[in-house]
Amino acid sequence: SDALLDPLTSLGNHRAFQEELVRQIEGANRHGYPLSLALIDLDDLKRVNEEHGHAGGDGILASMGRLISTSVRAADRGFRVGGDEFALLMPHTDGEEGLVIVRRLLVKALADETEHSAMPSFSFSAGISTFPLPSPDSGRLRRNADAALDWSKRHGRTDVQIFDPERHSVISDTRSTPELAAAVADVARDKALAAVFQPIYDLRSGEPIGFEGLVRPAESCGFRDVESLFMAAEVTDRTVELDMACVEVVASSAPRDLTGQYIAINISPRTLETEQFRISELLTRLAPHGILPTQVVLELTEREAIHDLDRLRSNLEACRSAGMRIAADDVGAGHAGLRLLSEVRFDIVKVDLSLVQGGVLRDSTLAVLQALRDMSDRGHMVLVAEGIETREQLEVVRSLGFGGGQGYLLAMPHPLVSMEPIDLELLAADPFSNLYAA
Repeated sequence: SDALLDPLTSLGNHRAFQEELVRQIEGANRHGYPLSLALIDLDDLKRVNEEHGHAGGDGILASMGRLISTSVRAADRGFRVGGDEFALLMPHTDGEEGLVIVRRLLVKALADETEHSAMPSFSFSAGISTFPLPSPDSGRLRRNADAALDWSKRHGRTDVQIFDPERHSVISDTRSTPELAAAVADVARDKALAAVFQPIYDLRSGEPIGFEGLVRPAESCGFRDVESLFMAAEVTDRTVELDMACVEVVASSAPRDLTGQYIAINISPRTLETEQFRISELLTRLAPHGILPTQVVLELTEREAIHDLDRLRSNLEACRSAGMRIAADDVGAGHAGLRLLSEVRFDIVKVDLSLVQGGVLRDSTLAVLQALRDMSDRGHMVLVAEGIETREQLEVVRSLGFGGGQGYLLAMPHPLVSMEPIDLELLAADPFSNLYAA
């Protein structure tokens, strides 16, 4: 599926990695074989971009994609999971075997550099961990591989490390599950979070129609980014209390002078399907900050499996009865978001950036976007495109009749919001015009 493919490297994207990791863990657990994960960071990609331009950096990324595709075994699966970050899943492979595979990749990358002297330096750092030992679940498998990678980067780079609890224990993500649970609880209790807001614009008028509230962990809280924080919450079953804390932080930071715009707040299905969820508690978190239910859009972020669809529907309807609207987030990012559309009634559908970014490249993706547009028309839903980063992408989603859009091309997330409209025609002609205005 195009929605699961990174167009630059032709590897799976981050959502494809998430889905494949779940599948591989289930298989390894069922049949009793080891599964190794390598997390890989390219070295000095920023320097390459500065010295050779983004075309040089893209060349290195594409080369890494080709290297993985042509060098690993048939059963191995490679992914680009971030800007310069890659992941490699190796079934039936213990840590030492994984080390051999990834070191072979590194040798080939370094050999490429000498054989093609016109190319910038090409090396990487990597960390490996293995399920079920020493990593008994997917969360710890990722954290432990990331810990080994971080150690490698801090000790000279161009290296591959197997996770060692003693050597890498200084990294916060290697804390035990009880320690992680306590750390997440501290973040939720102390509201050790900061909110930023990304505008969502009407793609006809350029007027802001809403602001998505995004949270960032405080530097002192022990989590380096929001993904590691929510991963820890998932592993330790503390998603609900973290979600409620995020709701309160976003509400307390939201603008007070809304003139018809909404505040979009991300929330996990895990929170909405639990027996502990009460609409009254959600309203209590909003009311002290002057946020009315009619000003709120709850964005359903399907990061975890849904276990109780009936309760989820019931609680969503309670939120809608209170005046809130419901948005499906990350639709098109794998199969889960698309499945939710057939199971839950939504007011807004947000199309995942992987589809928007791929939409200017592939006819099949354009067909999916068209189908989503038609579905939203039939269901009287507003269609919002996420991740608009180029004027070509802007032209595609506008030509398809998307009602709203957000992305770095239009506006970056910021603690303060601007109610000013943007000039879409000028932006389509000059993608840097919004930077000049800022």
